[in-house]
Amino acid sequence: MPSSSRPIIVVEDDPFLRLIQVILDPGTPAARMAAFREFFAHELPDFAGWCERLRARIGSLYPSEVRLAADEAALLGSLPGAEAVAVEGLAIGAREIAAASSALKIVQKYGTVTSRIDLAACERAGVRVLTLRRRANIATAEHGLALMLALARKIHETAGLLTVEQLRAAGYSPTRYDRAHTPNANWARITGVRTLFGRQLGIIGLGEIGRELALRAAALGMRIVYTQRHRVPSHEEERYQAMYCALDELLAESDCVSLHLPGDPATRGIIGRRELGIIKPGALLINVSQPQLVEREALLEALASGRLGGFGLDPPYDEPGKADDPLLRFRNVIVTPHLGAAPRFNALDDFEELLLNLAQAMTRR
Repeated sequence: MPSSSRPIIVVEDDPFLRLIQVILDPGTPAARMAAFREFFAHELPDFAGWCERLRARIGSLYPSEVRLAADEAALLGSLPGAEAVAVEGLAIGAREIAAASSALKIVQKYGTVTSRIDLAACERAGVRVLTLRRRANIATAEHGLALMLALARKIHETAGLLTVEQLRAAGYSPTRYDRAHTPNANWARITGVRTLFGRQLGIIGLGEIGRELALRAAALGMRIVYTQRHRVPSHEEERYQAMYCALDELLAESDCVSLHLPGDPATRGIIGRRELGIIKPGALLINVSQPQLVEREALLEALASGRLGGFGLDPPYDEPGKADDPLLRFRNVIVTPHLGAAPRFNALDDFEELLLNLAQAMTRR
């Protein structure tokens, strides 16, 4: 089939969004097809069959010509003749709509936050904007909350310590209470356990994942503050029960701090010695974004000094990690091997929903 008879879809060159090319474009390089088969193999051995079954459900959307765009310039150069564009972080406005030469009918946001899409310009041009609440983002928020809960409840330190001998070997002082007079709670005498109810959570970056975390933290009865370069509209703050404050105030007053920023030169080391010197003593620090957001040596110093009450990290600084990673020496640290967005079916279900909705929207246009 000649390229001109296929729908043209421009896709931001994001590691996950490349899956659109794999599914829709028969011209996808064989190496990329093989790489995605390997990526999904441990949970979906029949990845090729999954692709075929989805293609059968999306009608004329398959086959498509998929053009990948890594930056704004590439996006503009790829848009002429495109009927749809899928973006995660690239901006869409009047300039991009004009570059499509009146062909553009649909903008698909790979997420729900549309701050980089000019909705008014899209409406004027008759371009529909579709969004997707990503299951992978929900899973990452859940993972961050799980790390926070595990550190607060000392689950990682005490799991499996059931005997007096085990507890004593771990440094605890178990006892036997007089049950004729007292309850038997915490007979192991684990100190430092805390509850999240009523505690303050500081979210650095109220984006896709930060908002998912805020919803879950609010359900636990936590007070939520956030900081980022641009304050969100008041109705968004109300929806997520989050109050804006400056970074230093957030660090100094929050019992738990969770990082949700992109990994780029502007955010690298955003939490360093100065910030860790400001952070509330005993606070829990959670990073399920990019490890480089926290300066490694400064982090180790804060843990060694006892200023940090705990640290949760996913993904680790090194992938694969190292058995002698100095972070693993601390009992109040949990590092997991890049599990935040797992399982793979989160991504598969996301793209199934995205392409089915896109196919339906293109049929209705």
